[in-house]
Amino acid sequence: MAVSTSFSGAKLETLLLKCTSSNATTTISTTHFSLAKNRKTLVQTHRGAIRCEVSASDVSVDPTSKPSTLSALEQLKTSAADRYTKEKSSIMVIGLSVHTTPVEMREKLAIPEAEWPRAIAELCSLNHIEEAAVLSTCNRMEIYVVALSKHRGVKEVTEWMSKTSGIPVADLSQHQFLLYNKDATQHIFEVSAGLDSLVLGEGQILAQVKQVVKVGQGVNGFGRNISGLFKHAITVGKRVRTETNIAAGAVSVSSAAVELALMKLPEASHANARMLIIGAGKMGKLVIKHLVAKGCTKMVVVNRSEERVAAIREELKDIEIIYKPLSEMMACIGEADVAFTSTASETPLFLKDDVKDLPPATDEVGGRRFFIDISVPRNVGSCVSDLEFVRVFNVDDLKEVVAANKEDRLRKAMEAQAIISEESKQFEAWRDSLETVPTIKKLRAYAERIRMAELEKCLGKMGDDIPKKTQRAVDDLSRGIVNKMLHGPMQHLRCDGSDSRTLNETLENMHALNRMFNLETEVSVLEQKIRAKVEQKP
Repeated sequence: MAVSTSFSGAKLETLLLKCTSSNATTTISTTHFSLAKNRKTLVQTHRGAIRCEVSASDVSVDPTSKPSTLSALEQLKTSAADRYTKEKSSIMVIGLSVHTTPVEMREKLAIPEAEWPRAIAELCSLNHIEEAAVLSTCNRMEIYVVALSKHRGVKEVTEWMSKTSGIPVADLSQHQFLLYNKDATQHIFEVSAGLDSLVLGEGQILAQVKQVVKVGQGVNGFGRNISGLFKHAITVGKRVRTETNIAAGAVSVSSAAVELALMKLPEASHANARMLIIGAGKMGKLVIKHLVAKGCTKMVVVNRSEERVAAIREELKDIEIIYKPLSEMMACIGEADVAFTSTASETPLFLKDDVKDLPPATDEVGGRRFFIDISVPRNVGSCVSDLEFVRVFNVDDLKEVVAANKEDRLRKAMEAQAIISEESKQFEAWRDSLETVPTIKKLRAYAERIRMAELEKCLGKMGDDIPKKTQRAVDDLSRGIVNKMLHGPMQHLRCDGSDSRTLNETLENMHALNRMFNLETEVSVLEQKIRAKVEQKP
């Protein structure tokens, strides 16, 4: 049985073929030849040997050429882009979420918002990554990219995630999910709509998607495709919440944390349990509001500064909110029955040695102190749960709160999916409309080359003493003719993607122009990008 592998190229400086058998390795180097039919075939025989078949009509040798001085590795790197000339760049998401990954791993992957621009720059420096965005929350760590090669892009991003987190690639691969193009679009729309959240319809994720766009503005690498994807996701999130009742009665991570605490506390202790909130950011403020909604009238809030706590106190005037600085945090823990932690600290605030000598909680709560940790990375070390008089819960434990409303969740999700499906088609149509951009560029370049060649001929015939004013007039004349000739074709290559009929006609026009002007033989935009990236590498 023979297996044939084909590849093409208009002109190759050097072809390096390694023909390997079980007994020997033979290297064949053919220098500076053209492929008349742009085709060469390697045939693998049933015995495993590889032979190279080239017909005499396929090869024309240039006798004046000089042997290549490039190394085999350099030749391989230079010609690597040839494999991508027919491949379209892909939108991909490589992610790990609360649905697939334990918090112990997510916290190592978490990237603070201030570090997102740096992460985007590092991702876009990879050979096959053109655009990137980072969505890092307490429930998910997702990298969105435009990749010049699907499989190599996944490999490079996964290795980058491994390097930045210290988690082996093999461990990441067990938990990560990979989605491409339409599936990736569907996913971010579901995320923005709150369908992929632990708590269906929660509103905080939409704010986090908006923040990705806000942070990405002006960052090299947060390009047209990724920016368009996230902006469209914001539109979807707003529309789903406006046109469905998905947010009616929906709870956030913070409210689920309060529900979990009340589920675990003895019911008789709900009114008198001593509540402590560490961190007065968005999550902490929501915890306070949900505690108040459940009847809590007194609580202690530990925060770096008093300003945020004073603003919350002003908003909730009938509630006794006591501010304490971070320096008094351990003393406050010793006086609390339930402690909610939601700070941005990248290291644990509480370890076993910090907690073991604290006085016990009140008898009303069973003498056990509760830590409800909704931070990622976690504020409470896992070792604290080893203590008998302490119970520790983190964001993964909130699943217990959410499970009760499963049927209602599914019904609301179906309503939202119809909107997401419609919006996904619109986004894909918009992205398809971008396909004409390379053709527009190549057509303009083709026309410009002809214009310059003819202009040079004309000026040459006019002699050396042509006044500059005349030269400019002839140049302007040639530009005007070219622009007027191109105006019609260019108009038929532009489309916003909103009308499927117009889009189909535009794509047909693109293919027709490619054929008429032989533009497909031009070096593709994709190939140029990959070559540029390879050349940038040391």
